[in-house]
Amino acid sequence: MTDWLIRNAELVNEGRRFHADLRIRGQRIDEIGNGLNARAGEQVFDAAGLWLLPGMIDDHVHFREPGYTAKGDIASESRAAVIGGITSFIDMPNTRPATLTQDLLEDKYAIAARSSLANYAFYFGASNDNLDAIRALDPRKVPGVKVFLCESTGNLCVSEPAALEGVFRDSPVAVLVHAEDSRIIHANLDRAKAAYGDDIPMRLHPEIRSREACFQSTKWAVETARRHGTRLHVLHVSTEDELAMFESGPIAKKRITAETCVHFLLYGDADYARLGGKIKCNPAIKAASDRDALIRALADTRIDVLATDHAPHLESEKANPYTSCPSGIPLIQFALQSALECVFRGDFTLERLVEAYAHAPTTLFAVEGRGFLREGYFADLTLVDPAKPQIVRREQIVSKCGWSPFEGDTFRASVAATFVNGSLVARNGKVLDAPPGTRLAFNR
Repeated sequence: MTDWLIRNAELVNEGRRFHADLRIRGQRIDEIGNGLNARAGEQVFDAAGLWLLPGMIDDHVHFREPGYTAKGDIASESRAAVIGGITSFIDMPNTRPATLTQDLLEDKYAIAARSSLANYAFYFGASNDNLDAIRALDPRKVPGVKVFLCESTGNLCVSEPAALEGVFRDSPVAVLVHAEDSRIIHANLDRAKAAYGDDIPMRLHPEIRSREACFQSTKWAVETARRHGTRLHVLHVSTEDELAMFESGPIAKKRITAETCVHFLLYGDADYARLGGKIKCNPAIKAASDRDALIRALADTRIDVLATDHAPHLESEKANPYTSCPSGIPLIQFALQSALECVFRGDFTLERLVEAYAHAPTTLFAVEGRGFLREGYFADLTLVDPAKPQIVRREQIVSKCGWSPFEGDTFRASVAATFVNGSLVARNGKVLDAPPGTRLAFNR
């Protein structure tokens, strides 16, 4: 491996911004200080004018492997991740087959060990009949158990009340929920079909996957977690209504936490007219007032974690009519840049963004040795040029699906370089020859 000295950077870490140099030795941060001199054999990276951030840990992705690899796979989507400054990801279990056994979980780890440029971990899925497997999970090896409270890709849904109670009561790791009420959604969809037949307008998506469906399901999850003392993480919160169920404060002191995603900070219901099915996702992007409330909640720490819910589909699929248009958006390559637009607008500080996308997931899952700029930690680093705009063009897109809702948009900052485990893996939008990432470990 090459050792590096990154000089003249502006570091952003643990609520501080300061100018310093950072030395990488092997896979880890060796030294942080001012006026560091290069040693024999070290390469020097001049980071004058750049922000040096801990690499993003995206706790919510759907990389589609195994089973849906025409849309994306671990190799392609991890390449998009590192180009965008994301150094670690945690992938969801709704693949084919769904990740419902220890053997299937280890199969995914084996794929990632061969093909992922970013560091990786995989959630275990809950079903109506795998509670014994959940009870047997090793907390040092599994970040959490994902519970779908409604249908999703792969038909992964826990519908039996006894199974749900068992997961919340007995899981040895955090329980993560996709919280939408299927009964409410189906009733809304039936009304829309009665009115429009097969020609349901895409603008009705937030009325079909409604705020009431989100609120009632999140309310049930929070109440159930409080009854059992569950460590609960509510994924992709999309409405202002749900925010009253969460509290501001340090994530380390919470048993119930919340995540939102970059698209909920950027889009509102008016954007369906322009982007249509390209921004169809579950839960749905809702009103501009919800977007504004989520931004405020991320700023004041009621929302703890910012993620992507990266979920690629083929562009041809996204052009289908409403009922056959799949839900999910490819976001990971431009997630950091899009979130930085909120910083430039003054919605929240850069320090708070770093906390939400790096420090908070590290604390939530007790990720070992990552998520902070600290001596002795793994050198997972992102260098951002805040003065180099980027227009998103199709030929730049690395995700296997080949398209992005951001095409034609201009971001005010660009990702200059990404280091994973001390190796320079991407620079100026290009993936470099680098070793694969490593399996995340959890210190608990």
